[in-house]
Amino acid sequence: QIQVQHPAAKSMIEISRTQDEEVGDGTTSVIILAGEMLSVAEHFLEQQMHPTVIIGAYRKALDDMITILKRIGTPVDVNNKEMMLKIIKSAINTKAINRWADLACSIALDAVKTVELEENGRKEIDIKKYAKVEKIPGGFSEDSCVLRGIMVNKDVTHPRMRRLIKNPRIVLLDCSLEYKKGESQVKAFLGRKPCTYLAQHYLMKANITAIRRVRKTDNNRIARACGARIVSRTDELREEDVGTGARLFEVKKIGDEYFAFITDCKDPKACTIILRGASKEILAEVERNLQDAMQVCRNVLMDPQLVPGGGATEMAVSHSLTEKSKGMTGVEQWPYRAVAQALEVIPRTLIQNCGASTIRVLTSLRVR
Repeated sequence: QIQVQHPAAKSMIEISRTQDEEVGDGTTSVIILAGEMLSVAEHFLEQQMHPTVIIGAYRKALDDMITILKRIGTPVDVNNKEMMLKIIKSAINTKAINRWADLACSIALDAVKTVELEENGRKEIDIKKYAKVEKIPGGFSEDSCVLRGIMVNKDVTHPRMRRLIKNPRIVLLDCSLEYKKGESQVKAFLGRKPCTYLAQHYLMKANITAIRRVRKTDNNRIARACGARIVSRTDELREEDVGTGARLFEVKKIGDEYFAFITDCKDPKACTIILRGASKEILAEVERNLQDAMQVCRNVLMDPQLVPGGGATEMAVSHSLTEKSKGMTGVEQWPYRAVAQALEVIPRTLIQNCGASTIRVLTSLRVR
């Protein structure tokens, strides 16, 4: 890892990281744009223009750019599955998984739609927290799927405990468990802390299946999927804390490991994406590309607007800013116009990559 000291370079790294976390794609584009914005600002600093004037012009340009993007954006019908799949596919066609693009797009859309939650007019889609990707080497890539429920890499604590329960009553504990007589008629218990051998013995005698040392993130997803509440103390356990939303609890052996499945949930707002493939390296690459696809899907659902690609949007915004700057007065107009000039770096780079004449093509685009 490169040790960076310069504040401008640190800002560029943070910009790229934020872009990846918030959008999932476009990290290269945002670095190119940010670098060009800094480059055009250097000329004004050399002319002793105060930084606050440059920043003010940049902020004004940003507000105008957002307005322009909203004007040229095309509304997207998020309920139109075919259109959504086309949008997601455009984001992963250049990735390593383009051979399985149709399957990856379908998985991404299904997963994001599952974790989508609307409460009091507020929409929440937290794919990092509630859409877990589980990579299982072996099998075919076509075997990958979205599980409308939760899968954890755990086995029951006692070999005589049941591995198949229909309509389970699930309790989630965030505390170590010692034997105490319960009254909730629990059928399955999942805890994050250790479970003593004595507690295991009495749980087995009571025909209760237990899984211990479940991660806190997995506990949160199970709670959201089956309607259970995580309890910190056993004496505080109440009837409403028991999760009854799942119709099936099952422990299966896949390869050399055991996996616990909580599936057939009534209204799961959490899911598990099961990826199958030949090797861990392939699965890691597929996961990275799938995360990008899910981020694109999430962004469209949160703000259903679509703008053209291939540098068309940047040219349109650049032209609008240039026209608006002609009516401005004062020194702010020059940094403002420089922003319009900086936006042309995206189409210019694409033209250079194609081997075309940059001056001729850019001039033609400006005329249009």
